[in-house]
Amino acid sequence: MLPDLTRLLLTYPQDPSIFASLSTKLLRPVPFTQTLTLASEGDLILALQSPAPSVNILAIAIIEKASKKSSDTAILSMMKGLVEQLLRTWLSTPHVEVGEKATQALSDLLAVDCDKIGQGLLWKRIFQDRETYGLLFSLCSLETTGTDEGELDERQKSLAQGRLLRVLPRLAVLDFHAISHTAFPDVEERYSLHDGEHGLLFFAGLHMVDKEDMLMHITLIDFYAELLNELSVTEPTFPTMQLLASLLEKAVRSDTTMAKSLEAMATAETSSPELVELLRNLSRYTLVLR
Repeated sequence: MLPDLTRLLLTYPQDPSIFASLSTKLLRPVPFTQTLTLASEGDLILALQSPAPSVNILAIAIIEKASKKSSDTAILSMMKGLVEQLLRTWLSTPHVEVGEKATQALSDLLAVDCDKIGQGLLWKRIFQDRETYGLLFSLCSLETTGTDEGELDERQKSLAQGRLLRVLPRLAVLDFHAISHTAFPDVEERYSLHDGEHGLLFFAGLHMVDKEDMLMHITLIDFYAELLNELSVTEPTFPTMQLLASLLEKAVRSDTTMAKSLEAMATAETSSPELVELLRNLSRYTLVLR
């Protein structure tokens, strides 16, 4: 049934939710490599591009299967077009459920592929491929807000930024170096990074969000809180502490609300001992938290 359902989903003119749900259930026990014999890379790209959220979710569920084994994630990393379309759908879909599914899938895929567990090939595809890496900046930067092909409007731009901010704290734990360094400084210069600022972390934390947008400003403050909480239960290296302190210093330089939020975290009874210790250690690197 699955090959027939796959073809039907790509051509069915009405709401395909029932067929997508059936396909998802049938595919549940099928491993990633076997699903590729039922739905090709091209089919999955078309499914991700579908205006029907149920079809998007089905495609993401198939891709997410690659997170079960690092060898499957390595296979996925070789499919550049599919990886780029996953990122584009993740950031550009207006459907909350699709965005949440893609956020979780991307996090799980990168977790199993990190150097400590897997081969790191998906990380390399995203962070060491110029076009793929540049796509993240283009979709999330306020400088590319518009109505031209490939651009996101103001509302969708905010959704994209929120999704990137949501996933970065987990990626910081997995590979802080990858999100705070770059292989393409010329790409980042287009989006205002300068003076030792590199990586998605500095872009998202310092240059991506319009702080005049109150909701996005709150989202950014929450991001810093989540980032620090996640890193507090790890053992950050000296270079990580230096970069993190530099990021925080620049973040609070012209943002008194952010500064007060960080100061409150350092003294709040609800803050974990690990978080308080991290903030105390960071204060030794800079005068951010006085």
